Amino acid sequence: MLGRYNVTNSMDRRDLLKGAAALAGAWAMGGASATKQGAAPASRTAEETGVTSYAFGLRTWVRVEGRVFTCYRADGTQKYPYFYPVIGPASGLPLTDETALPWPHHRSLFLGCDRVNGGNYWQASLSEGRIASRGPSVEKTENDRAVIVDHCDWHKPGQPPIMEDARRFTITAPTPHRRIIDADITLTAKVDIHITKTNHSFFSLRAARDLAPLGGGTLVNAKGQIGEKETFGQTAPWCGYYGTRLGVTESIVLMDHPDNPFPRSPWFTRDYGFISPTPFYWLDEQGWRLPAGRSVRVRYRAVASKGKIVADEMNRLHEEWVATAAPR
Repeated sequence: MLGRYNVTNSMDRRDLLKGAAALAGAWAMGGASATKQGAAPASRTAEETGVTSYAFGLRTWVRVEGRVFTCYRADGTQKYPYFYPVIGPASGLPLTDETALPWPHHRSLFLGCDRVNGGNYWQASLSEGRIASRGPSVEKTENDRAVIVDHCDWHKPGQPPIMEDARRFTITAPTPHRRIIDADITLTAKVDIHITKTNHSFFSLRAARDLAPLGGGTLVNAKGQIGEKETFGQTAPWCGYYGTRLGVTESIVLMDHPDNPFPRSPWFTRDYGFISPTPFYWLDEQGWRLPAGRSVRVRYRAVASKGKIVADEMNRLHEEWVATAAPR
């Protein structure tokens, strides 16, 4: 089986990767040769440097150094808004899957939840519940960052919202080999909210299969625990995947903020590529409640990097994020 690569005839996945790597090497050699022969590099426009963004309908695209990094998708036919792709800074390949077996409803990098007042805002049909965007906008784009804001309503079709959220995503590229998406989301109850125990919650990441253990990659958390067996149910500031394709190693890490309104959520992890600091899988029979008119703020960080996950670097990034995340 070739996973997410659809290859025909006698070419298998390894042949495909080798061929792509050879082409990339030849292209790089050609570029180096041209420079060596005295060809002047083309001047770069403002759109080819730093972080840029633009809206196309209900999709907001973000580029770094002129190349697509990610897209915030808020189309009206979706269960919820999500980010896809999340491109690796070295390979140019997605670090997440938009949909993949065994659970194809996972959408890359997203917020969702099941069993909210009896509704399903995670999977199943839109009639069971939907997180509907009112229309995202780019609050600002500077050379070092893009800020996307959105307001969403949690409701069933034809019914008033039971909850709304205000979300703010800040996207930065602090180095040529690192990209960061910071999520800052405030949820406000329009009616009394009751969430019962569910593993289908909350802010989540679905990694590309070749970064996950079942595809040859590695799953690790901040404690140095490896794989689903060691990381499942553990509390940790962060958890992530790394792997090698086309001869390039890349990683993606999801971070949990210590001030989130859930006591250090244990992680729900899977070797096929799913991770989430899931607050509602560990509930008792009382569940979790948010009275009408009350709000909670949640914050998460996704880090895409070249190379393996280095614990000291991720710990430093987590500490800096916690120290600089301003109150709203």
